[in-house]
Amino acid sequence: MTKKKYIRELVSVKFTDRKDVIRGYVIDYNDDWTLMKYNPVDYVIDGYIIFKHKNIDGFHRDSEEKWIEKVINLKGLQPTDKEIIPLTDLETILKYLTNNHSVFQFYTKSDKACYLGRLKSIDGKELTIENLNTKGKWDGEIKFKSGSVRVIEFDTDYINSLKLVSLSKI
Repeated sequence: MTKKKYIRELVSVKFTDRKDVIRGYVIDYNDDWTLMKYNPVDYVIDGYIIFKHKNIDGFHRDSEEKWIEKVINLKGLQPTDKEIIPLTDLETILKYLTNNHSVFQFYTKSDKACYLGRLKSIDGKELTIENLNTKGKWDGEIKFKSGSVRVIEFDTDYINSLKLVSLSKI
């Protein structure tokens, strides 16, 4: 068994069709998806991010990523094997996230709009989520083409905050 490249290392990923770079620790990957412990800024870890390997310009790891990794490791926030989730396909990923984290957020081709919710149904062509709005209220279903999902986030501070609001009687 060969070691996968970049596992437990902090890398930056650039896409050909997105302005923003995604940075994080690589936890696991397959031919279609990569799971990372998300490093959105500075020395902060904020949940997890899964992205589809469509339009990747490349993985980048140089002195900046190594320095950030060193600081985050000193904080004890490096990934472990316990953080691996099944990356078999989109259906498996979203069912796992709904069952184990209850809410996830995803982006389609555009990184300007995201959708927050939990899985209602999925088939080869269509994905239906129960939408969680920015006030923490469940407000109906939204349908998407299954193939349009590009980036998925879960267990972030934003998502966990809205989950708390959705459970409260405010």
